Amino acid sequence: MSSPPAPRKRRKEARPSELLAAALDLFVEKGYAATRLEDVASCAGVSKGTLYLYYENKEALFKAVIQEGIVPVIAENEAIAAQHTGSSFDLMEKLLANWWIKIGLTAFAGIPKLMVAEARNFPELGRYYVENVINRGRALVGSALKRGMASGEFRSMDVETTIDVVIAPILMLLIWRYSMSCCVENDDNPQQYLQIHMDLLRHGLCQMKKESRV
Repeated sequence: MSSPPAPRKRRKEARPSELLAAALDLFVEKGYAATRLEDVASCAGVSKGTLYLYYENKEALFKAVIQEGIVPVIAENEAIAAQHTGSSFDLMEKLLANWWIKIGLTAFAGIPKLMVAEARNFPELGRYYVENVINRGRALVGSALKRGMASGEFRSMDVETTIDVVIAPILMLLIWRYSMSCCVENDDNPQQYLQIHMDLLRHGLCQMKKESRV
């Protein structure tokens, strides 16, 4: 596990974006319960009072991290889906690739592990995450699946269960990287993992072409 982020140089003011960046680093490193507002303020280089000018408590701060960092990526994917005119599998690839680039390769990748670990102890945060992230993400994947099934590109399958199967490997990759990966010697290869996942999806989702008779 990496060391906690070093405190920034003390100054009188900080933009909300800097406070959110410091909060994200600490939430991912220490977890929600163990993160203190004074630590976030110190990391951002401001007083605790300055932080309170923007966020009334830790819950509001955490929700702002989600709202400003993850929700825009979902909105971006919704726009991608609305404008897509190609195959449904290409759409699925676009959605998952954009999610990986904007979330999986950033500090936001640690949020799913945090939610899995702490949602039961902080159900209000869990509900907020479900409503603003999980439900909208599932709707996007489900829409791509229904689109492919309606056109005959995908096999007919239970949509809700298939959504879980599409999402679960990526979720597991994120959780593993922020938990057990520190206990194993071999380095993970996320690009290879994701490529294999997409290959399996392609063969599992797409209708097999009938061989033409001579």
